[in-house]
Amino acid sequence: MSTIFHLAAKDLRVAGRTRDTLLATAFFAGLVLLVLGLALGGNVGRTLSQTAGVASGAVWTALALAAAVGAQRAFAQEQEAGALEQLTLYPGPHGALYLGKLLGVLGPLLLVAAFTLPAGLLLFGAAGADCAPGRECVPTPWSLLALVTGLGVLGFAAGTTFYGSITVSLRAREALLPALAFPILVPVVIATVRATSGLLEGLPLAEVWPWIIFLTAFDVGTIILATLLFPYAVEG
Repeated sequence: MSTIFHLAAKDLRVAGRTRDTLLATAFFAGLVLLVLGLALGGNVGRTLSQTAGVASGAVWTALALAAAVGAQRAFAQEQEAGALEQLTLYPGPHGALYLGKLLGVLGPLLLVAAFTLPAGLLLFGAAGADCAPGRECVPTPWSLLALVTGLGVLGFAAGTTFYGSITVSLRAREALLPALAFPILVPVVIATVRATSGLLEGLPLAEVWPWIIFLTAFDVGTIILATLLFPYAVEG
């Protein structure tokens, strides 16, 4: 456990000092939201269900792409400095190296998600506070949305961090990482969009809860599997 937290603390200190990863992911997520917002507009002429679906799709598109951008830097700093081999010699199992890197990637992504979710909902008019008079309106369940967002971001970070370790030594890693990671993360995208849109529509919790359970199971399974396979990935 000490190895995990030492590595995570090192990555978070570097991220806080340079802010390059945080600024890159935040800028990318904001740019995607802006483009989709200009292309799709607000909630004018849409039903509550349509607005919730468009807003959820836009928010999770931005977060998925931002996760790929953030994970590219997970091992790139050590690779560029020629210290990746020394990092694998760090005392402790190689699985701890993956978990430490995962926490280092997760921190900035959660900060970006804390900005992206409310900004996206307000931009597309999906937040309850933006409901116009005479329009069907459902109070925004921010606590449940925060739970779904945390589980979704964790799933993105777990998958992209693992594939970041595979592609870090390749020349075309910027293109290969999304190509490898996104097919595996399709279930997370579907579950997060369905859960988020369901909460925004005001569906009963019984209809949304299966998606939340699925996200939890996917995150746990991905982290366990990636931790077990990481030694083979990093040594290969």
